[in-house]
Amino acid sequence: MHETPYVSVLIPAKNEAGNIAPLLEEVRTALAKERFEVIVVDDGSTDSTAAELQALKAAGYAQLRMLSHARSLGQSTSIYHAAEAARGHWLATLDGDGQNDPADLPKMLELVRGSEGKLGGVKLVAGHRVNRRDTASKRWASRFANKLRASLLKDQTPDTGCGIKLIEREAFLRLPYFDHMHRFIPALIRRHNGRMLVHPVNHRERGAGVSNYGNLDRALVGIVDLFGVWWLIRRTRLDAIALETEV
Repeated sequence: MHETPYVSVLIPAKNEAGNIAPLLEEVRTALAKERFEVIVVDDGSTDSTAAELQALKAAGYAQLRMLSHARSLGQSTSIYHAAEAARGHWLATLDGDGQNDPADLPKMLELVRGSEGKLGGVKLVAGHRVNRRDTASKRWASRFANKLRASLLKDQTPDTGCGIKLIEREAFLRLPYFDHMHRFIPALIRRHNGRMLVHPVNHRERGAGVSNYGNLDRALVGIVDLFGVWWLIRRTRLDAIALETEV
């Protein structure tokens, strides 16, 4: 009988052959002292991503679980399906391209350990890429989006697009699902009166392949979603707590 994992690592992967196997080995090393599982969602890949995952499983990677989409459904849907399947109390998200460093996860887990079930406990640790290893155009687009988002949502997050996050599973599954929701997790957690911490993390260059998302595509979709989330937050009353009183 397998032990219940403390943390489930969720990795959406679309055409990440050459990146996914080294990343999973880094996860295994980083979490060697933890009870963990890894759920990789093959999001409609057309390369050898699935074959690399199957080879790792066959070689004895006992903590690895695999989900697959027949066609690409996007990062948010992949994360949501993985979260539904997860057995851990905490969800750690990583991008499948290897730019997030799994070595940051133990420190993030230290920040939340012991807060489970407590009033005012931490629900989210959001990564902050202090030294980004991206193209100049991607960094510029990110700075613009972060400034616009911060001015509207007041989410107190310097880098909401950072792929590495640690989220309480129960808190995540209470959030409203929509495509591209993963970019607004800090604002949505705060909407539900959840306590959030920001933690500086390492960021690396992509090892193989190319990004599956263009700056213009992300900007156009993000602006529409930004105003939708802004509307949602203005209509919420979940940022208050109902306390039970004794008669």
